[in-house]
Amino acid sequence: MRTSRREFLGSIAAGAPAGPALNRKPNIVLILLDDLGYGDVGPYGQKMIRTPNIDRLAEQGKRFTDCYAGGAVCAPSRSALMTGFHTGHCSVRANAGTIPIPPEDVTVAEVLKSAGYKSGLFGKWGLGDAGSTGVPTKQGFDEYFGYLHQIHAHSYYPEYLWKNDRRFPLEGNRDQKRQQYSADLIAEQSFQFIRKHRSEPFFLYAAYTLPHGRHEVPSDAPYSGRDWPQGEKNYAAMITRADGYIGTILRLLGELGLDEKTIVFFSSDNGAVTGDGHDIRFFNSNGPLRGQKGQLYEGGIRVPMIVRWPGKIAPGAVSDLAGAFWDFLPTVAELAGVEAPRGLDGISVAPDLLGRPQRKHEFLYWEQHRFDQKTQKLREEAMVQAVRMGQWKAVRLRPGAPLELYDLRQDIGESVNLAADHPQVIARIEAYLKTARTAPRPHDTGSFVPAG
Repeated sequence: MRTSRREFLGSIAAGAPAGPALNRKPNIVLILLDDLGYGDVGPYGQKMIRTPNIDRLAEQGKRFTDCYAGGAVCAPSRSALMTGFHTGHCSVRANAGTIPIPPEDVTVAEVLKSAGYKSGLFGKWGLGDAGSTGVPTKQGFDEYFGYLHQIHAHSYYPEYLWKNDRRFPLEGNRDQKRQQYSADLIAEQSFQFIRKHRSEPFFLYAAYTLPHGRHEVPSDAPYSGRDWPQGEKNYAAMITRADGYIGTILRLLGELGLDEKTIVFFSSDNGAVTGDGHDIRFFNSNGPLRGQKGQLYEGGIRVPMIVRWPGKIAPGAVSDLAGAFWDFLPTVAELAGVEAPRGLDGISVAPDLLGRPQRKHEFLYWEQHRFDQKTQKLREEAMVQAVRMGQWKAVRLRPGAPLELYDLRQDIGESVNLAADHPQVIARIEAYLKTARTAPRPHDTGSFVPAG
């Protein structure tokens, strides 16, 4: 049975026993890029786009080859990340804009607040617009700066961002002046958060929007001289710019003496997508994987994941542990020495990070929905499902359709459907699918404020 927010807060007030504590609670930094593909960075095979700081992160930490996003699009993926539930159980299962995290959900920020952390979110939230129950300040975050709504986050020169619960005007962007680049402003706020809270445990969720949405960037350097389409120059420059933000975080942690006190997670919210002058084939953005953002083939949901913690995580390590975003909450709860809520789909991967024996998932599950803006409901008749079970990956493209089956150990590109050859595997996955999900809960959308 899942723990409600009231039960969780009540257990903390009553002094419920914490999880295994470390000598000092580590600072936790989660860097999440937006629509970055599995193959868009150096440690995962990229040869054309420069990512020296991400490369260094992998050299100093552990690289996961089989990490999965919470979903194939933004909001469901982030819902799974923040709550520890996969998309068959979490509250936000589609990119809808008007569906917020409800009050009863317990987020990562609330769990860490119970352990004495200060939490800050800088970038795109996507789990509740202004006036709803889902805004970050109602979900455990002490500080917030960025975009609430996914569509608002498509522009890098908006007329405003959100700072906590108020609009933050960007006067330099009025009348098409385009003087204030949102990604730079958001990154600088995240750096200030580290400086401000360097003497106490902190959770920094750096949800940078690069390279999502419009491929807008102040300069296409260092690719200006390349014989590439302009859209591809911009895309590459956005990724390298984000890599620069990561370099600043790593340098700042070192300067403040926080390296060994801080665990840094790096990932992307889903796979890369063709659009706005970028073709995923140009840089081989999703590597050897089939599909892209919006699809439950590997290209839509398998993402980079690198974790660094000097002195605790062996440098240059590689793990093929199959895990997903819903593992993040129980993992950081264990690292912070506090109990996670009951009934989560996620399991802690802290043992794997620290080189100890690790329990594994028997199944990983995703579902993908369309959202009907007129009825404000999910179109479950168009639901797509996917399951990973060990080496096997199954995909169902619509309710009632036969399962496709792929052996990821031999066929990471999901090119050969083996369903007819392995009826016992199909039967086992079909049995699991009957138990994998619950119907979405109704939502109070609150006083929805259009993003403009």
